Amino acid sequence: MISDEKVLEIVSRVVAEVVGGAPAPAPASGGAPVIGASECPDITEINLKEQLLVPDPQNEAEYLRLKAKTPARIGVYRAGPRYKTETLLRFRADHAVAMDAVFTDVPEAFIQENGLFEVQTRCSSRDEHLTRPDLGRQLDDEAAKAIKSQCKSNPQVQIYASDGLSSTAIVANLKEIMPAILQGLKSYNLEAGTPFFLKYGRVGAMDAVTETLGAEVTVVLIGERPGLATGESMSAYMTYKGKVGMPEAGRTVVSNIHSGGTPAVEAGAHIAGIISEMFKQKCSGLDLKL
Repeated sequence: MISDEKVLEIVSRVVAEVVGGAPAPAPASGGAPVIGASECPDITEINLKEQLLVPDPQNEAEYLRLKAKTPARIGVYRAGPRYKTETLLRFRADHAVAMDAVFTDVPEAFIQENGLFEVQTRCSSRDEHLTRPDLGRQLDDEAAKAIKSQCKSNPQVQIYASDGLSSTAIVANLKEIMPAILQGLKSYNLEAGTPFFLKYGRVGAMDAVTETLGAEVTVVLIGERPGLATGESMSAYMTYKGKVGMPEAGRTVVSNIHSGGTPAVEAGAHIAGIISEMFKQKCSGLDLKL
């Protein structure tokens, strides 16, 4: 039977070979090897669109051209009926990134650095946020009071950020997208209200925000459900004179905002243009013609 120390030594060597490093040496005492950052670089830094794991492909150039168009896991190989070690490790690593995006909170320091104040929905914890989406669409009494007291009443455009299902998306995109939207609104002579951050929020919470502040257009920048391609995807949902209980067809959305999709700055300018059209056409969602 193989000892635990031997198993760890084998794993250390395999990981190091996969990412191009050297295997971690076993301590002099003979204990389990310690894998440090220098011996085991981050496997998620490898660009899947440029990685071809099929040995001796018949048309490598065409294979790579196809991979360049999608982050999907194509161009991998197998060991018998199973994935090879590198493919499995990358799958597990990307899954861990997605889990972190869902279960971590946006740091308070980040919220303050971006000049936002924080309020919360009726969800009391991350677990409740995931299991009770209905509560994530509602503001608690304290949040409604804080928004009324700290935000401009009856704004033309009310913008706020919310963690949704990916706090990572907020941290990755907010610093660039918020200024881009505000600058774009100024160019259209539209006035924005006071931005803030809503913790444990769902998309539908924007309707409660609209009714609380009397906003004409409401925009929520929210983290989307992460997948294995990225944990940083943000969406912007917009409504014209929204209200609690409105149909989902009344929302306009710009999705896939992240470094590998639509860059945050570009998305911000596009969102400002859409908002301008909402005021011209006095509608949103399926009724809005873009």
